[in-house]
Amino acid sequence: MKPAGRNNGSLTRRGLLARGAALAAAPYFVPSTALGKDGRPAPSERIVCGGIGLRNRGGHDLRWLLTHPEVQFVAICDIRRDQRDKVKDLVDNHHGNKDCKTYRDLREYLPSRPDIDVMLIATGDRWHALASMMAMKAGKDVYCEKPGTLAIADGQALVKTAERTGRIFQTGTQRLSEAKFAFANELVRSGRLGKVHTVYAHLASWTPLPRFDWLEEQPLPAVDEIDWDMWLGPCPWRPYNKRYVDGGWRGFYDFHSGDIGEWGSHTIVQCQDAIGCRDTNPIEYVHPGNDTGEDMELRYANGIKMILTRKGWHGSCGVRYVGTEGWVSIADGYLAPEVSSPELLSEFDSIVAGYSARTQRTLNHMTHFLDCVKTRRQSVSNAVVAHRGMGTCHGANISLLLGRSLKYDPVKEAFINDPEANRLRRRSWRQPWHV
Repeated sequence: MKPAGRNNGSLTRRGLLARGAALAAAPYFVPSTALGKDGRPAPSERIVCGGIGLRNRGGHDLRWLLTHPEVQFVAICDIRRDQRDKVKDLVDNHHGNKDCKTYRDLREYLPSRPDIDVMLIATGDRWHALASMMAMKAGKDVYCEKPGTLAIADGQALVKTAERTGRIFQTGTQRLSEAKFAFANELVRSGRLGKVHTVYAHLASWTPLPRFDWLEEQPLPAVDEIDWDMWLGPCPWRPYNKRYVDGGWRGFYDFHSGDIGEWGSHTIVQCQDAIGCRDTNPIEYVHPGNDTGEDMELRYANGIKMILTRKGWHGSCGVRYVGTEGWVSIADGYLAPEVSSPELLSEFDSIVAGYSARTQRTLNHMTHFLDCVKTRRQSVSNAVVAHRGMGTCHGANISLLLGRSLKYDPVKEAFINDPEANRLRRRSWRQPWHV
């Protein structure tokens, strides 16, 4: 072996000086992309993003994310090869390169990409909490689609993970960032409806009570085509059926939060935001005497009651607030909120502007999230809001499953004198998955 010295390729002091002189004499050129002169932010201002499970709703979120010029999307993880390829094509075409990397197993993906700042997650419900916690532990800020959890215990773990890691978390309850919904909530908070005593939360009308069976077994595809074990994740082992992978998992207890979780993750969260209960839950769930959840009454410690119902709106994901001086109702597709008096609408613009000024929140859910990534301020639908909103959904589901009314301590996050209900606050996770 040759000793270290100038003859084995090591750079001497004289060589270093000569190289420095040559560099100084050369024309100094910095690409316009590095300075942001092509209309894109400079690298120091860019937010590097990756994704997990971006199909259907996730594809919408990805396109929304890509409208922000500071975003550089670099990698996708999905259990389906066709979906990995589809996202890669979309992203590469958007950025004008071939740089988007693909992954099948997020256990390999997350630790191998320290360059990623933000993770966009839009898997099925069963993966939301676990994938979010794994991403935050890997140092990523997270935008995760709703519903945030499948069990109360999952939400508690989500909150602890966000607190311990210091990461920004936002769940996809985008109506918290829409002007018409913000206006309705401000009517409650400002006292313009008088003393609000009752709020109504719209439910989906597909699968009131969950199914506990499973679909017939089909032959497993090659793991690189569809990784069934990874699709299941922390859920109980079930035989493979392509219908699950194509979205037919809804309605099955193993994978879904039912009608109450499906839309309640929007509407219950919206109501709790309006009545000042973002960080708490009802103290009582009054069983409605049916197995659909229709007209279930949820009672809060502040005296306000929430009614769960599918009636009273001509659009989806509606809320209605009733006070001693008036009422307001809003749902998707409404040109404007419906109100008890036209006078309530006369201040629409000023009320919405006042909300934005007071909270320093833009009325664009994705933009607001990216703002929080930059400023490190808590998001409007942070881990606590996601957990408490879904905790109320889970409490209502547990009442329906057991067929009886329940009392709840929102401080201890436990049902009162009901061991059977308390056991349902947690779902068992299949090994090797754990928090």
